[in-house]
Amino acid sequence: MATKSHPPLMKKNSQSDLVSRLKTRKILGVGGEDDGGEVHRSKISQVLGNEIKFSGREPLGLRVWLVVSAVMLTVLALMALTFPIQLYDAIFDEELVGTKMSIRLYGGALLSISLVMWNALYTTEKVIIRWTLLTEACYFGIQFLVTAITLVENGTVSNKALVLVFSRVAFVGISLCYYYQLGRRPKKI
Repeated sequence: MATKSHPPLMKKNSQSDLVSRLKTRKILGVGGEDDGGEVHRSKISQVLGNEIKFSGREPLGLRVWLVVSAVMLTVLALMALTFPIQLYDAIFDEELVGTKMSIRLYGGALLSISLVMWNALYTTEKVIIRWTLLTEACYFGIQFLVTAITLVENGTVSNKALVLVFSRVAFVGISLCYYYQLGRRPKKI
């Protein structure tokens, strides 16, 4: 049998040809802006998603709020871990009926939340900061409900407890305000 010889393959050097590369990138759907205004450098970054950083300026006072929250939660957590009875007495003006263990567990959980707050200070990713603010708002909202229900059940309301309840409402408001500010799309100029 006679073997048929094929002509040698011609290789096109399309990688160096700029127009061909741009056409290829356009077919793949990378390099241009998508509907959200993002420019993807590769198909992998388009599929996996890019980390969303601040495209302009952060909301005014965001980092200050994160520091204040982290310090406040850390101090409260350390007080709950080391002096649980004194912390309960300071807020509710009555003696602790249960064990100290529940307040120490609360302090441990609070310390964990404060560590999340401290880590949010060192990132520029909007998603991480938004989740941190949402976590903080949920914590303060739950603490507001628990404190209010406890005050109603006990039937006594001290000035310190009222300050605690109203401060929690304010903290929920501030955290949600920053949460929604970070969620807005930047205005195109």
